[in-house]
Amino acid sequence: MSYIEVSSDGPVTHIRLNRPASHNALTPDMHHDLEAAFNEFAQDSDAMIAVVSGAGDHAFCAGSDLNFDVLDMCYPDHGYAGLAQRFDLAKPVIAAVNGYALGGGFELALACDIIIATDSASFGLPEPLAGMVALGGGLHRLARQIGLKQATGLILTSRTISADEGYRLGFVNEVVRPEYLQSVVDRYCADILRASPAAIRASKQAMMYGLDEPSVAKALAQQANIPEFVRWRISEDAREGPLAFTQKRPPRWTS
Repeated sequence: MSYIEVSSDGPVTHIRLNRPASHNALTPDMHHDLEAAFNEFAQDSDAMIAVVSGAGDHAFCAGSDLNFDVLDMCYPDHGYAGLAQRFDLAKPVIAAVNGYALGGGFELALACDIIIATDSASFGLPEPLAGMVALGGGLHRLARQIGLKQATGLILTSRTISADEGYRLGFVNEVVRPEYLQSVVDRYCADILRASPAAIRASKQAMMYGLDEPSVAKALAQQANIPEFVRWRISEDAREGPLAFTQKRPPRWTS
């Protein structure tokens, strides 16, 4: 039985963890189902944005299901939840978080580009309390996204924090009431979809690749070699945007 639901709303792919009775905790099969879902999203030329959510009102994802042996688990090619090591995905991924995002659930959210959370959401990496270590990239992403000292405090104390504190620390983009979560996610999607898909992909990839460089100067020097940046430079969108602006009409994106 699959506990992953995938649906499409035009250019938006919705990937929902559907195991609410277990707080959407991830089983071994779910990792591979998520790998397949993100593979299909990445390869679908009509899919522009992915939105990841959890079924029910209590949890986005409570991490790994500890009824399974997580130490010897065979993760898919792109790592935890099929996303943690998917470093070449240039399309935007949004996490819509309602309820707990703990352990691997927090790591899944951190691997997304944007986090929209309800005011009842909470986040944490409590693995050490169970004698475990966060293996899905959370240790590294959290330190990069909020700074070393703040990340160290959260990781070593195993604290769970609110969405408001996540917003203050900088890893949550917006905090909303639960009844407004979908409409705010829809707004983010609509805003992204106004722009050239080629330019969006180039912008995300240039930003992420640039973080691997030691300085802004190095990042700028390497920018012209980034695959999606190269594709954007030769795309029709790169010409259509300025032309539409000068002709005072809406652009017609094709890339």
